[in-house]
Amino acid sequence: MKHVLVTGGAGYIGSHACKVLRAAGYVPVTYDNLSTGWADAVKFGPLERGELTDRARLDEVFARYQPAAVMHFAALSQVGEAMREPGKYWHNNVTGSLSLIEAAVAAGCLNFVFSSTCATYGDQDGVVLDENSAQMPLNAYGKSKRAIEDMLVDFEASHGLNSVIFRYFNVAGADPEGEVGEFHRPETHLIPLMLDAIDGKRPALTVFGTDYDTPDGTCIRDYVHVMDLVDAHVLGVKWLEDGKGSRVFNLGTGKGFSVFEVIENSRAVTNRAVPYEVGARRAGDAVRLVSGSTRAESELGWRPARSNMETMIADAWRWHQSGHYDR
Repeated sequence: MKHVLVTGGAGYIGSHACKVLRAAGYVPVTYDNLSTGWADAVKFGPLERGELTDRARLDEVFARYQPAAVMHFAALSQVGEAMREPGKYWHNNVTGSLSLIEAAVAAGCLNFVFSSTCATYGDQDGVVLDENSAQMPLNAYGKSKRAIEDMLVDFEASHGLNSVIFRYFNVAGADPEGEVGEFHRPETHLIPLMLDAIDGKRPALTVFGTDYDTPDGTCIRDYVHVMDLVDAHVLGVKWLEDGKGSRVFNLGTGKGFSVFEVIENSRAVTNRAVPYEVGARRAGDAVRLVSGSTRAESELGWRPARSNMETMIADAWRWHQSGHYDR
């Protein structure tokens, strides 16, 4: 069986990717420092602890497993923190990724799947966001991801490194079988924060700004189910193995939901009211981010099966109530 090195495989998206990789016949090797991930989420292959900036450790892991591909999720990703501490993001995300890319090239592992973000597009209200849209990130998180994309282009030119770059929109939901799910400390994502408030784990959800130029005044985002998202990543590995070359894909549904619309959907799914309070806008938040691309569907054959809001909330709620959430 072929090995795939999964950085950040102990985290939310990475752990789901490891499950789907295993089901597809690969052995996922998680490389994680466990700063935000969880060892008990590593269930589908070996765990190798290490830092992305530790080149000697990376070289050791590449030599041991000789992976057919890298799937790179490991990154800091909190917009508010990125605004306050940009240096932390440039060091962790960019320097760490450079170390990983150089190690992959040195090991002859030239298939690289990268977890990028729609945050590289910045705030382009009224623009249909596809893979050719201008990249104008608003914060160090989006800027660091764009820099890594540029890095991959350069390493393709110099060393033949082939990459699939996924710029995805808001990820939600959980493994419907309950083996892995979403858990962050601190939690920053809308749906788990909302479920915390419903469940009494926090007094209320904070809605950051109700004065945006949207129908109900709250930010609008495109949501994609985590299982659909990681299905695309496995298709990305196969795309590279088939020799199809480097490509960028947006991963979104093309449908946007405002914060208040997510709250209303949650009430309908859980049959519970969502206690919330209104706070000030957060610096670095875009008004509207919605995908306008069908490239992943037409070229990769990606078919998101669970990316409707009711299913995403229901799967997240099931995980939330399972007991796994309480660490």
